[in-house]
Amino acid sequence: MRFSVGYQPDAAWIDAVIARADRLDEVYFAYGAMPSGRAAVVDIDRQLEDLGRLADAGLGLNLLFNANCYGAQALAKAFFADVGETVERFAAEDALTSVTTTSPLVAKFVKDNFPGLTTRASVNMEIGTVEGMDYLSDVFDGYYLKRELNRDRVAVRAAKAWCDAHGKGLYLLANSGCLNFCSAHVFHDNLVAHEAEIARQDNGYAWRGTCWQWLAKPENRAKWLARTNWIAPEDVASYEGLCTGMKLATRMNAHPIRILESYVTGSHVGDIRGLLEPDHSALFRLADDESKKGN
Repeated sequence: MRFSVGYQPDAAWIDAVIARADRLDEVYFAYGAMPSGRAAVVDIDRQLEDLGRLADAGLGLNLLFNANCYGAQALAKAFFADVGETVERFAAEDALTSVTTTSPLVAKFVKDNFPGLTTRASVNMEIGTVEGMDYLSDVFDGYYLKRELNRDRVAVRAAKAWCDAHGKGLYLLANSGCLNFCSAHVFHDNLVAHEAEIARQDNGYAWRGTCWQWLAKPENRAKWLARTNWIAPEDVASYEGLCTGMKLATRMNAHPIRILESYVTGSHVGDIRGLLEPDHSALFRLADDESKKGN
């Protein structure tokens, strides 16, 4: 299996990714302060230096425009000018190979102006049917499948068969820690997209995520396994031929090297929750500690 991993501005992580370049297709990243599905990178000089090292190691770069909302800018000429300038910055070095986005219009813009790049539909679009893929087949070359379908081999095979028949790629996000069918997922992604604006407000509430609140209840923690969709490192080999590649969420996890090594080797030791993003292992450890005190 070939993997893609997310950029983190950490020297040890960059070294680890380069050391495993033979098992990786690409490194995905959001540029600078451009809204995306995660927090913005603020040290642009450092980011450019790191991405240059990764490209020199033969790794492809996948640029993210995967914010769930671009607000009033979503259709603006100025927004697409920014997108174009950002793509050009990396395409000029022949390092950029693909773009992942939640916006069909960004995908169209890239197809119209950068025909050498492939476009991929973000997992945040939650595309889970061949109909959903067909509707946007004119602007996307590949799709991340809705994460809730990861363990549904029938659904994965059907999606892969359609993609093969139409010359498209199918990708899976292997280590999501999100709860299946989270009712607040879109709301949370919208908050992340606007986090810089939100941080400047006098806010009435703090928001960590529905998953943390739900899992804080003891009766819900017992349901965790059935309510998640991650693919264990030991199961990756059984997905050969069922997808074009797997994405490893590593942009926010505190131990990305552990994630990389576990999935590349097909083996992990310890709590699987530590390999996921979001990582709820601390919540479970705290609950276990409280339980022991009570006994």
